[in-house]
Amino acid sequence: MFKYDPKLIRNFSIIAHIDHGKSTIADRLLEFTNTVSKREMKEQYLDNMELEREKGITIKARPVTMIYKADDGNVYQINIIDTPGHVDFSYEVSRSLSACEGALLVVDASQGVQAQTLANVLLAVERDLEIVPVINKIDLPSANIEDVKKQIEDIIGLPTDNLVLTSAKKDIGTKELLERIITDVPPPKKIDTDKLKALVFDSHYDTYRGVMAYVRIISSEIKKGSQIFMMATNKTFEVLEVGKFSPNATPVDSLKAGEVGYLVANIKNTTDIKIGDTVTLAKDKALKPLSGFKNITPVVYAGFYPIDTTDFENLKDALTKLQLNDSALHVEQESSHALGFGFRCGFLGLLHLEIIFERLSREYDLDIITTAPSVVYKLTLNSGKYIEIDSPTHYPDPTIIKHIEEPYIECHIMTPSDFLGAIMSLGMEKRGNLIKTETINDKRLILTFRFPMNEILTDFNDKLKSITKGYASFDYELSGYEKADIIRLEIKVNEETVDAFSCLVHRSKAEMKGRAVCKRLKDLIPKQLFKVPIQATIGGKIIARETISAMGKNVTAKCYGGDITRKRKLWEKQKKGKKKMKEIGKVKIPSSVFTEVLKSE
Repeated sequence: MFKYDPKLIRNFSIIAHIDHGKSTIADRLLEFTNTVSKREMKEQYLDNMELEREKGITIKARPVTMIYKADDGNVYQINIIDTPGHVDFSYEVSRSLSACEGALLVVDASQGVQAQTLANVLLAVERDLEIVPVINKIDLPSANIEDVKKQIEDIIGLPTDNLVLTSAKKDIGTKELLERIITDVPPPKKIDTDKLKALVFDSHYDTYRGVMAYVRIISSEIKKGSQIFMMATNKTFEVLEVGKFSPNATPVDSLKAGEVGYLVANIKNTTDIKIGDTVTLAKDKALKPLSGFKNITPVVYAGFYPIDTTDFENLKDALTKLQLNDSALHVEQESSHALGFGFRCGFLGLLHLEIIFERLSREYDLDIITTAPSVVYKLTLNSGKYIEIDSPTHYPDPTIIKHIEEPYIECHIMTPSDFLGAIMSLGMEKRGNLIKTETINDKRLILTFRFPMNEILTDFNDKLKSITKGYASFDYELSGYEKADIIRLEIKVNEETVDAFSCLVHRSKAEMKGRAVCKRLKDLIPKQLFKVPIQATIGGKIIARETISAMGKNVTAKCYGGDITRKRKLWEKQKKGKKKMKEIGKVKIPSSVFTEVLKSE
């Protein structure tokens, strides 16, 4: 039984690239400490979202408290916070790391150091965490332990004297890992204040109890009945329950300094709590909040619209709940001429967008259309006024624009050297500049590119994986803005602009993009009783066109025998009718067409 003593608490995170065995190591630790019985154990125990299991990635940070009796005879409380590995969830990782004193750096023995391993290690180093390197999957025939050790020393710059060798699948090295956590990860630092300070590092919405905030207590303690004050939102609440995850939510009397757990208060409105906020007592407030809280700036925007307009309120409710669980999601209401009322949502990247879309479909059973993703452009007008836009609908008259700047990213690609030529071609296609090339060893390279963010939004990752047979990995960070020749590409169906298909593109890519969308629409829009022109235009100039031929109707079928003039009269009448119909007829585009076109983009 654990008796509270801050010196016997260890808080750590596991950081790794996708698919390096992070969740499986967490499984073995839970099993070894008897936190989860063998009967209840299942693979990726902490990945409790169906999506996480399906894609084999961690999407949400998940805390769990384990009690372990070490070889030195002491009983320790070990708090693990399982973090996502993908670059789109780096804010999630940074918040989790703020709640820890140490981190396990897991590297696959066969794949070596990957791009996202590097990105997440830098986050841990910034926060001055004690890093324990772990080489996992040592049982694989392709494992090359010595080479991976050298990579950890050369690329990351970590000494490998305290390295742990494990195979989570075969349960090799689990005890050694736990002992290394006890000896290498420091206990929580003592804070010189008796005022309550707790970091909110995550939260989620429980249907029965409302908002559940995940907290790490930095100083003092928090109990049921305490009146708490949220420093970022300036709101006061009463705590209804505090508890720990062991691994399920288990109520306790209080959470003390150094411990990790959750609190349930009478928080009804999801906007009243922000991830990264500091919790203190309402009557005895801390003087200043914990450092590190920031409002996240989205880098990718897309519109979400319900297919059935009666689902608008349900979509609004679902997005509000998801925002609570994911502080990086930005939501604002908008309307579209073609799609009706919906929401403009901001994301940290394309995977983030995909995950939110999937969660809305599965967890909230909503049928939605998403518009093509876009980035934030900065416009300077002739008047000297400066505006930011993320949607073609907000694009002003080109004559009043002085210049446009688009966001750029710095992208690090780790690849086997055989694929250098193919990656260089992809870089040129995506308007990228190669800044530098570093050699890791005789087989692997790190390439640093600078890309316009718009270019890597849709299919960059797929193309990279395809040309490198899945061996390359990449990670990116924002790297400022540069002037660019960005224009608005409009798509017209039967002379009417369809704003859902319009987009902002670089002039050099406009014609190719316009032709592709027109061709796709020609195949997807059902035939009408009149010819339907589909046009791609830039400022009124048509750059691409396709025509959907009219549906055939034999008006002379009822004529048999007789004079040809009778048939001619009917054909002439039909011709006039079609001309009139073309003038007044409207083309209703089925919702499936929007989904298909945006998918293909």
